[in-house]
Amino acid sequence: MKKDITTKEILQFITEDIAYHLLGFKIKDVVFVDKELYTVEKREADLVAKCIIDECESILHIEIQNSNDNDMALRMLRYYTQIKTRFKQIPIYQFVIYIGKEKLSMPNSIKNDKIDFSYTIIDMHNIDCENLMALDTPDALVLAILCDFKGKDEKDVLYYILQRLKTLTGDDEYTFGKYTLALETLSDNRNLKQLLKEAEDMLRTVTIEQLPSYELGLERGIERGKLEGKLEGQLEGQLEGQLQTALSFITMMNLNPKDVSEKLNIPLDEILKRMNQKQ
Repeated sequence: MKKDITTKEILQFITEDIAYHLLGFKIKDVVFVDKELYTVEKREADLVAKCIIDECESILHIEIQNSNDNDMALRMLRYYTQIKTRFKQIPIYQFVIYIGKEKLSMPNSIKNDKIDFSYTIIDMHNIDCENLMALDTPDALVLAILCDFKGKDEKDVLYYILQRLKTLTGDDEYTFGKYTLALETLSDNRNLKQLLKEAEDMLRTVTIEQLPSYELGLERGIERGKLEGKLEGQLEGQLEGQLQTALSFITMMNLNPKDVSEKLNIPLDEILKRMNQKQ
């Protein structure tokens, strides 16, 4: 599927962060090897990389799984034999990262017919998003969307992630767009696509007057009457975006509402009113 291919490409460029944050490996010298592996049918592994793990040349094999597959252990065994045939002297580390919507139910081993084979499954729903967001790096923030939000308001979490990505990437619109695309692709696995779109709309509302294209549009003759006619609605939208920003920081960073009010220059009573509405 096109979505799956896009997901693989996005996850590939943050391989080192996946290895470090989710698998507990600090890897280096990553080289993606030919990943097309043949069994009875043509089948392609998600990610096979030769890299250095614990100062030893190794093969890291990662499968990104969107749904439970009762034959997953057999698939991983087939991959293992194919990889081992090509890299006989190199240790192989195999992982399945499960990002499906259903509860994880796949086996992670085969122990019969004199076969004793196993691999590791990482269930993203068991990982607290706060642990990744606390790292405050773009790659960790993107991975956080796949984690358990621990009962927090989903839109608040998504808006916070977008805000931090915007801050961390600064004026580099290309990099910000790349990470936003990663969020959009991964959000579908958590059924968060619509909420992410709403959070993106709020972010655009807050920052629209800061964009160079805004002033450029005025200089090129946007009709003043139309602009003034929409001003009240724009101000309401801007206040809504600012309130959403305030609530996100209060919720995710446990900040004092009064401090946030003063920092963002938003009336404290508006913040408290919105907090009461959410409760």
